[in-house]
Amino acid sequence: MTSENTESRTVHEYPDFVPRQRFQPTLALSPDAQTVAYSSNAGGNFDLWVVPSAGGEARQVTRLTDQTVRRIAWAPAGKSLVFAADREGDEQYRLYRVGLDDETPTELAPGPDCQRVLAFDPFDESGRFLVYAANDRDLTVQDLLVRDLSDDVERRIVPPQGVIFEPAGISPDGRWVLTAGFRTNSDIAAYLVDLTDPDSTAVCVTAEHGRGLFIPGPWAPDSTGFYLRTDVWGEFTCAARYSLLEGALEPVAQHDWDVEHVDAAGETLLWSVNEGGRSILHARRRDADLAFPALPQGVITSVALAASGDLIVVLIDSATRPSEIGVLGPAAGFRYLTDATPAAFHVVDPVEPEVITYPASGGRQVPALFYRPRTPGPHPVLLSIHGGPERQERPVYVCSGLYQYLLAQGIAIFAPNIAGSTGYGITHQSLIHRDWGGIDLDDLGHALRHLHTDPGIDADRIAVMGGSYGGFAALSCLARLPHSWIAGVSLCGPTNLVTLARACPPTWKAYVAAVLGDPDADTAHLTENSPITHADVVSTPLFILQGARDPRVPKTESDHFVTRLRDRGVDARYDVYPDEGHGFTNRNNELKAYGDIAQFLSGHLSLNSAERP
Repeated sequence: MTSENTESRTVHEYPDFVPRQRFQPTLALSPDAQTVAYSSNAGGNFDLWVVPSAGGEARQVTRLTDQTVRRIAWAPAGKSLVFAADREGDEQYRLYRVGLDDETPTELAPGPDCQRVLAFDPFDESGRFLVYAANDRDLTVQDLLVRDLSDDVERRIVPPQGVIFEPAGISPDGRWVLTAGFRTNSDIAAYLVDLTDPDSTAVCVTAEHGRGLFIPGPWAPDSTGFYLRTDVWGEFTCAARYSLLEGALEPVAQHDWDVEHVDAAGETLLWSVNEGGRSILHARRRDADLAFPALPQGVITSVALAASGDLIVVLIDSATRPSEIGVLGPAAGFRYLTDATPAAFHVVDPVEPEVITYPASGGRQVPALFYRPRTPGPHPVLLSIHGGPERQERPVYVCSGLYQYLLAQGIAIFAPNIAGSTGYGITHQSLIHRDWGGIDLDDLGHALRHLHTDPGIDADRIAVMGGSYGGFAALSCLARLPHSWIAGVSLCGPTNLVTLARACPPTWKAYVAAVLGDPDADTAHLTENSPITHADVVSTPLFILQGARDPRVPKTESDHFVTRLRDRGVDARYDVYPDEGHGFTNRNNELKAYGDIAQFLSGHLSLNSAERP
């Protein structure tokens, strides 16, 4: 690594900060624990790859031209894999099976375009039955399907009204199918279907505990129960076990933070905890806690546990090293299986964020990540808003290196976890329900006030950026928060909450009504909080990016917003990607988009007051 003075003199381009490859958040460990399967864009698209768990050369299994591998599972014999893939980001997933030496995947459950959701553990132990969900019967309903691969006959289980099924897996004894029933992100129940009874319907086994979070996870190896994550006992999500014999729910791991992953194998229970944004791994065997070798600080986005319980595979991301696959064993410790280190890191020390809080209305404290450049200040700053809104800004390698590139240009990043963010308790998360553009915007206003009090920040040079919900929030800042913004970026950001609610994927209707609002009953409120309503106030240079095939945010929303701005002579750049949906699946598109954003932001934020147009 170079000294700080040498680093400050070095000029870097955005591509120098781009990881060599990116991964979808899905991992699968073969039944013999010898091979890890994953989805990587090293070949241009997100294809299926495999790598030996002991280390070695990775191999590309599929060569898809316009599809993205989203979820992967091994067949029990370990000779083939199944995966779900959509086309150009349209979120219409199809299911495929492929052998390790096959040239072309075979489609399972073919039919019209629809949203097919593969279970996390989709096979029974014999490999005969495959579990998934689909809205092929009714676009507004996501049924549970059990497919007999020996004759392609399917059994269909219809969910209760307003519930979206997403299956977890089949019990080891083959009797039960376990599935989640979603109403909203904070209202998820666990259901069981008895496969031995052809007339059995789905039974909600968590109903007696009321509404809340009951996210089903892995089965206990003896089929007497299953593990799940729940907030039934407090603000934070804990790990629990449901017993089929007693019909009882009991906690097995409770912390003052959210449990984010749970896995089980043999006598080993594995879980990770989101402590202030970073993942802390825990394990227990026969009621005794297991000690782990050191794991790199970061965020675990996917985890797989070997059947023996002695090998753990993680997909781990951090602010200073892009997402990578690594393995953890009791003897060998931790080692990476991949290396996506950007070229710039040979001469630049990447920046870790500070974890801070700032005051907001009602006496609340809002958590935030604050990235400060290594060069002397005061610095211009980018206010970066995460998507969701029920997601969390965490210390990961954001936007394919965009944060670290801007930091190297002397631009600070302030990334708050405003009302609606996950990770800080269900009360904080639910504050935004049916109030998009309300309490969240108030929190962003307090973020601005906080930045104005920081002597290391040039408060006259503040830009705002976000994607998806974050794009909506960024546009809301420009339209409704009085400040002399330098620039704004919206990536797939909604501009009209009414049309957003009406155009959402059909299976999301009940969820959207509960979390965002009903487009008919709440028209006035949604209209008032929509950026398009206040578009005539925006005069800041703006960059909007949109996927033409976006199934969540209609392209027409961005079209109308840009037209309103350009009619008044506002500097509005508008880039539409015809082969993308809600975000980027093609590597070349992604790098062009973030490279253009990098140039746009650094160009505007690097100008001093006298140089501004």
